[in-house]
Amino acid sequence: MRATLVILLSLPAFAQSDKITRGKYIVEEVSRCQECHTPKLPDGQFDRSKWLKGAVLNVQPITPIKDWHKTSPDITRPGRLWQKWGERALLDYFTTGLTPKGTPAGPPMPTYKLKPEDAEAVVEYLKSLQ
Repeated sequence: MRATLVILLSLPAFAQSDKITRGKYIVEEVSRCQECHTPKLPDGQFDRSKWLKGAVLNVQPITPIKDWHKTSPDITRPGRLWQKWGERALLDYFTTGLTPKGTPAGPPMPTYKLKPEDAEAVVEYLKSLQ
């Protein structure tokens, strides 16, 4: 059985012009996307030059889990995921937890169901990354 992580946030209110700041907060401080989507340097620090550009996952289950991913995708705007899905599908994914195929992302990706305004902020932040 797959767990669904529903995030109902009471985040600090950000002005509309600060949507990227709100998205950065959700991505980096709440969801901690960098833990899987950013490679690490030999000293264990995140490689800031490859921020959210995808990485080889250094974790795997003791007991095999069907469809477990060994890598995470680049989730920045130049990445293949953006090219394949597009902005609308990413917004839908972050609000419904379902990919364009109508399925949850494969493990170990948790299922997020954000409020529309939080999903928009996350997408705006990811769009801002090169």
